[in-house]
Amino acid sequence: MINRFNSRLLIFLVFLCLCSCNQEKKENAEATVRELPPDKQAEVTVAPLVYTDFEHELVSNGKISARTVAEVRFQTSEVISRVFVRNGDRVTRGDRLAVLDTLRLHNRLSQAKDVLERSRLEMQDVLIGQGFRLDNPEVVPEEVMQLARIKSGFNTAQTSWDMATYDLERATLTAPIDGVVANLFAKPHTLSSSSEVFCHIVDTRTLEVSFTVLENELGLIRNGDRVTVSPFSLPKVGVEGQVSEINPWVDKNGMLQVKASVAYHPRLVEGMNARVNIFRSAGKQWVVPKSAVVLRTGKQVIFTLADGKAIWNYVQTGLENAGNYTITGETLKEGDRVIVSGNINLAHESPVTVIADTEEPEGPEQ
Repeated sequence: MINRFNSRLLIFLVFLCLCSCNQEKKENAEATVRELPPDKQAEVTVAPLVYTDFEHELVSNGKISARTVAEVRFQTSEVISRVFVRNGDRVTRGDRLAVLDTLRLHNRLSQAKDVLERSRLEMQDVLIGQGFRLDNPEVVPEEVMQLARIKSGFNTAQTSWDMATYDLERATLTAPIDGVVANLFAKPHTLSSSSEVFCHIVDTRTLEVSFTVLENELGLIRNGDRVTVSPFSLPKVGVEGQVSEINPWVDKNGMLQVKASVAYHPRLVEGMNARVNIFRSAGKQWVVPKSAVVLRTGKQVIFTLADGKAIWNYVQTGLENAGNYTITGETLKEGDRVIVSGNINLAHESPVTVIADTEEPEGPEQ
């Protein structure tokens, strides 16, 4: 009996403690909004309520990349004689990047030329044996000419000659496109490799940014929508662009891949991580700054100015961007002077003093 009584007493004490804590939390929450005394006026800033074009905004993180990146590599394995560029250098198509030591390549070409000449003489002997001459190939039947080429080894010799000529021409590495040199690590007097990339040429004038959006945001974005791109490493740099590609595939995380073309900026480079803001026009809407909307008894409220007093208006917010909400409200009309700051502790018909009166709502931050 004593143990049962003690258990009930303990439960009762815990219940009282919880009630006390809940009451304290409720009082603290209600204390966040304190009405000003009637004899003290709040200082406020107001702006007119307008019906204007609204840009809905989505925010995502993305990675900047070049739409055109060329991999440059030597075709043969020879000693690199000279390197003419460094990482970060801007080059134009056809500019020399590096050159190989060509002694062995010239020797290979000379040997291929000798083999080609010998095979040409042997092919001539085969044709003469068939009653034809090499200086008049038009009269030689195709099957006879093909047989002569094979028996003399002319086809193989011609291929070796063409390959030796090609290798010698490619001993001088040139830029295939206009761009900036990147990932160049090779040095003179080291051996080149046809399996390794000598460097990349990045066309930084044709950049794009890849980012993801949520599945439920797909209806809020279309090709051609305006975007601004700001690298995390350069927060003061903002570059305009537009959505160029939407991949119609939702991954296992409920995300879609989107790409946007980006205007040229000299400080943007391949692989940068950036913040992407996507804007889409939502047409004409009632627009107010976010600071104008406050909560009262769990409902959204804005205060308008009338005869030096703050008037309480229930509203519902819709779309939003970095700085503004779209709203609907039964008691509002165009031109109402909306209190956009100093409204935290206002009540209905609180007297206020206007310290600033702007002409239009604040735009979104960019």
